[in-house]
Amino acid sequence: MIRGLPRGIRVGLAVACAGLLAACGSQRAAVTSPAPPAVTVPLGTSLVTAQGTWAIAVMGGSAASYNNFWQLFVRPAGASRWSLVTPQGVADNGGLVAAGASTSLVVGFRPSQSLAFSPLATSTNTGKNWTPGLVDAGLADTPGAIAVGPSGRTLALLQDGTIQAAPTASAAAAGQWALLTTRNALAASAPGRSCGLVSVQAVSFGPGKDPMAAGGCTRPGVAGVFTDTGGTWRSAGLVLPGKDTVQVLGLAATAGGNVALLAAGNSLLAAWWNGTRWTVSDPVAAGPVTAGTVRALGFGADGSAWLLLGGGRAEAIGGTGGSWQALPPVPPGTGTLAPGSNATGGGAYDALAVSGSKLTVWRLAQGAWAKVQLITVPIVYGSSS
Repeated sequence: MIRGLPRGIRVGLAVACAGLLAACGSQRAAVTSPAPPAVTVPLGTSLVTAQGTWAIAVMGGSAASYNNFWQLFVRPAGASRWSLVTPQGVADNGGLVAAGASTSLVVGFRPSQSLAFSPLATSTNTGKNWTPGLVDAGLADTPGAIAVGPSGRTLALLQDGTIQAAPTASAAAAGQWALLTTRNALAASAPGRSCGLVSVQAVSFGPGKDPMAAGGCTRPGVAGVFTDTGGTWRSAGLVLPGKDTVQVLGLAATAGGNVALLAAGNSLLAAWWNGTRWTVSDPVAAGPVTAGTVRALGFGADGSAWLLLGGGRAEAIGGTGGSWQALPPVPPGTGTLAPGSNATGGGAYDALAVSGSKLTVWRLAQGAWAKVQLITVPIVYGSSS
């Protein structure tokens, strides 16, 4: 194992909430299309909290030989350099997922090899110290598998589509989880039947601190975004024009609502919700969106987001109503992007490029990538068990 490693997100469309429930909450049989192939998104990602900017990348070698080691890096708020802060003590070949609250970060380790559950680690000081925790099941293979609300309430999306909840961060750390819903129960609910829900990809919290779940639907134009209000799941009412089915690839909370990244037909889009209305971005043309189209995605501050696509292509967008902007082709080996301070679609980004045990940080400035840092990770190959 790596010494000191752990393991195991202009069509300015606004839709009113009332109309949403009428369109997506009807109990009449919905017109559906065949379920589209699931668009899986690798776990490499980045997110921003009050502590700083965090990035997850896989390093090392072959996954088949368990020589792939997932790493966590942080760039503290106000700093320009990254540090390796992967929690120690658990094999992390299965991947890492993370979620941030205002003053903490929670990291989950996906199962691999003989590990059948998901250890957790929480830090309140930019990864200098970690408090262990546990989910007594395997976390889903998606970047949106964990969410932490303003009160510390925590959600965990499991491999089988079950969503568990813990009332506080300390309860989550102590393994005190309770069933919130399952994929089958959500699909059988009125809004789930109406959209033809087939998968759950992400969990989050809405503007009213209500739990949220998002995934893929078979009804054309309807995005599977749901809120849990007092124990009743309702559609958040995100509807797109056209006849393409919609999959939610990522969902994150913002200061004023939520932002989602969507796949529909040959396009990728961002959508922002203020609790009442959705605003949808212009599309990014991506060809047929299938598994492998999106190499990584993530969210920044104030509703910004980014996409890493094939062929060195990257796109970024600012907050509500922003427009996608193509970034210069990313450096070879780039596994994830991370927004700079107050980054918007046209702002600064870092590209984290991997080659074996070496991580090279490239920074976008004046339209070009410049190498700013090299981190060597102490990987001990063949020692992951």
